[in-house]
Amino acid sequence: MQSLFRHQKIARYLPRLALMAALATSLSQCTSVKKADVVVSVKDQKLGLYEQGQLRKTYNISTSKFGLGDKPGSNCTPLGQHQVVAKIGHGLPAGAVLKSRRWNGEVIKPNAPGRDPIVSRILWLKGSEKSNKNAYGRFIYIHGTPEERRLGEPASYGCVRMGMKDVVNVFNVVNVGAKVVITSGGLPKGEAPPAEMKGGEVKPTPDEHDDHALPIKLAKLNEDPKERANAESKEKAGPAKPSSVKPSSSSRKRPTSKSSSTASSKTKKPVKTSST
Repeated sequence: MQSLFRHQKIARYLPRLALMAALATSLSQCTSVKKADVVVSVKDQKLGLYEQGQLRKTYNISTSKFGLGDKPGSNCTPLGQHQVVAKIGHGLPAGAVLKSRRWNGEVIKPNAPGRDPIVSRILWLKGSEKSNKNAYGRFIYIHGTPEERRLGEPASYGCVRMGMKDVVNVFNVVNVGAKVVITSGGLPKGEAPPAEMKGGEVKPTPDEHDDHALPIKLAKLNEDPKERANAESKEKAGPAKPSSVKPSSSSRKRPTSKSSSTASSKTKKPVKTSST
């Protein structure tokens, strides 16, 4: 009888136990970042690529030297879940200078003295949470930087900086719509990369949207003009590649007019009078 009573008591608690287990599972899924395609660790100053929840590749990065946050004009890096809404720079060489998201024709080398522009590639992020809703309008990117010597420490103005070639590798395997989690903690643990992947690149995946859908993607989102000016003022791109445009006709006439005036002045020398 006692054993029967115990079984009946356990049976009454089984539905509650099942409900609690389901709730615990759902909560762990909500708080876990292992399902993200990309995780940026502010603590480690690293970016991790994940495939089916497993860490496959890591890169040294730089987040903001001004700290964390999403306030407009703060130059801080926003935490939380984001989404890649645009990819810019497809096919450009590593080190291509992107001024206002367009190649100015210049290619620079890593750690070029006095240079700090956005280079190689841009993955434009849009915040998916209330706490990072300004990320898109603040022009928060994952992008390349020539200041590779500073990777591994906070050095940016809000964006996530990567090496010139590293950002190309990430660009090739991260699709438009991919999830990006920026966390103040460390990278989630995962399996070590296979031996054949160490030092190499992750196999690219097809992306139907890529740059070809860029105008459509951007048209759906509103930019903040003040933040645009703020973002562009931080791009120390330096001089663009010398232009091959011929001087205009007006500029060619200037030397002629000068020479003619000189000639006329020579002809108008004072004439001596008979009184002297």
